[in-house]
Amino acid sequence: MRKKAAKFRNLAPSNYLRMNIELFIPCFIDQLFPDTAFNTVKLLEKAGCKVHYNPEQTCCGQPAFNAGFWDDAKAVGSKFLNDFPSDTVIVSPSASCTGMVKNYYNDLFTNTAVHNKCRNIQSNIYELSDFLINVLQFDNFGAELDGKAVYHDSCAGLRECHIKDEPRQLLSNVLGLELIEMKDNETCCGFGGTFAVKFDGISTAMAQQKVDNAIAADADYIISTDASCLMHIQSYIDKNAIPLKTYHLADVLVMGWGG
Repeated sequence: MRKKAAKFRNLAPSNYLRMNIELFIPCFIDQLFPDTAFNTVKLLEKAGCKVHYNPEQTCCGQPAFNAGFWDDAKAVGSKFLNDFPSDTVIVSPSASCTGMVKNYYNDLFTNTAVHNKCRNIQSNIYELSDFLINVLQFDNFGAELDGKAVYHDSCAGLRECHIKDEPRQLLSNVLGLELIEMKDNETCCGFGGTFAVKFDGISTAMAQQKVDNAIAADADYIISTDASCLMHIQSYIDKNAIPLKTYHLADVLVMGWGG
């Protein structure tokens, strides 16, 4: 487990009830997987947080940045910095977008007029599982899901947000769920944003490898922190009529609450 954020480490559980959270919902989730956004709110509220959502928020700028359009990425990123306060915790159900802000905003805003605000926001933004485990120390939501699951370590989650144990710890407390490790679970699924468009053959082969490894592990579900990875994997599953289902971590953690 990674070292807890120093400024929150000594918070008593009673203080969490007064903890205000800014919610960042990436454009990808907003447009294609809104239920994941609503489930993220449910999780944070159940963990004792007061969640604020700014409806003016849009995108972190990652698509333009990855495609090489840095001027456009900077314009979108500037809006992101204006949409969020620099002194409040920001939580997002996307390791990819969190990693963009935490790491690549350095390339866009270092030594600019918003340098200091950018650094403050970078230190205050968390991927969902990182925040739940390393800040709130909250790992059991009373979720239920029967079956076997493998966890896919997204490239951004593993290498940019440095999360690995955190999602697994949360999933280990889901009643009825057996979490197993699959071969090459740290290997890219093949999405990579525009990579899937420019190199569709390679991208599809990488998705096939991921699915084949999940099947070999006798899994019923593939779970991850990145909706883009899951969309890519699920599209391969659907096209080939494979009996597997993908889930975002946030969606799993709210299952069975009424049971």
